[in-house]
Amino acid sequence: MITEQVVLVNENDEAVGTMDKMEAHKKGVLHRAFSVFVFNSKGEMLLQRRALNKYHSGGLWTNSCCSHPQPGEEVHVAAVRRLQEEMGFVTALEKIFDFVYKAEFDNGLTEHEFDHVFAGEYDGTIDFNPAEVMDYCYRSFDEVRNDLQQQPGKFTAWFHLAFPRIEEWWSRHYKSVAA
Repeated sequence: MITEQVVLVNENDEAVGTMDKMEAHKKGVLHRAFSVFVFNSKGEMLLQRRALNKYHSGGLWTNSCCSHPQPGEEVHVAAVRRLQEEMGFVTALEKIFDFVYKAEFDNGLTEHEFDHVFAGEYDGTIDFNPAEVMDYCYRSFDEVRNDLQQQPGKFTAWFHLAFPRIEEWWSRHYKSVAA
């Protein structure tokens, strides 16, 4: 059986090796990851609810797609690939920022990730993979912000960290587009 590998990195996102994905999450080792945020033409954010069988954060709401690039795979290529594998569609993605975070979970696993964040727009059909996703919806920024405040336990740890930066980026991006 082939195990999935993650790319270990330093705080500058320089590759320093590889490790089995589960081992990296058990040891809390910093590794490369990505998060994809997709919006429809109305400016609503596509959220997915993670499948219950995920190794952590099962059943929680989060951004459109998130995962890890494979060793030797460009992060942007991995983001496009996983969006298609998880949500069943492809769209153009733009890198908008990155951040490092560490979150410990009740099951003993730790996410310690250098997270590359991408955004895209899509209005078409969604054919999600039920092994990865149990539900999805489009929500306005106001609805998401209210849900995060009223029911914070329904969202993934990284979504709480990324959402304010996505909202700031959206405000700057769409104000400059409208000008």
